[in-house]
Amino acid sequence: QVQLVESGGGLVQAGGSLRLSCAASGRTFSSFAMGWFRQTPGKEREFVAAITWSGGSAYYASSVKGRFTISRDNAKNTVYLQMNSLKPEDTAVYYCAAKPASLSLVIQQYDYDYWGQGTQVTVSS
Repeated sequence: QVQLVESGGGLVQAGGSLRLSCAASGRTFSSFAMGWFRQTPGKEREFVAAITWSGGSAYYASSVKGRFTISRDNAKNTVYLQMNSLKPEDTAVYYCAAKPASLSLVIQQYDYDYWGQGTQVTVSS
């Protein structure tokens, strides 16, 4: 079993920055493909960013490209989402997700096996 715990959410003004963390436990983190998603009330969960097991490749939604950066530290079993130049439309609950034993980027939420509980990010205008 894999447990994912997000942290780092909060309230920030537009133009500000936050860094989300997702700590994983339970299995060999270095073999996981990881991703970040977000969801607002009444909307489907949407893809934000993904990273391969090695950190060698990453992929972003067009809405966050150039502002957000996904990274990972396999020694700490943690994946990060650095969010800069935040906008009110970035307000959402952010979730990290894991797919064990994957060599590729994983973009579709239905391909992930494990999810964290989410952390709220609120960007005020």
